[in-house]
Amino acid sequence: MSTLTFSEEVNEHFPLLAQYTPVLVRVHGKNHPELAQVRDIFTEMNTKVQENILVDLSTEFNELRRITNNYSIPSDGCETYAATYQMLKAVDKAYHS
Repeated sequence: MSTLTFSEEVNEHFPLLAQYTPVLVRVHGKNHPELAQVRDIFTEMNTKVQENILVDLSTEFNELRRITNNYSIPSDGCETYAATYQMLKAVDKAYHS
């Protein structure tokens, strides 16, 4: 099984993440206010990636890992919640490879 490059992960996951992150805030934001930060950080990352191929996202990934407790899915997280954190984790891993 081959691992995807950062660029491939971005192409595969960023469109879905752009859809999922606002939905998570709307559905789970009351119980998980950190999701608004996750959405905002992802939005910033997405903008940076679209504007520049050679972009430094270290700060954003560090912050995402801190906010999400290393992408830990809470017990009340739905499938979309799990998918979002799994995609963010995959992109993070590819970025740091």
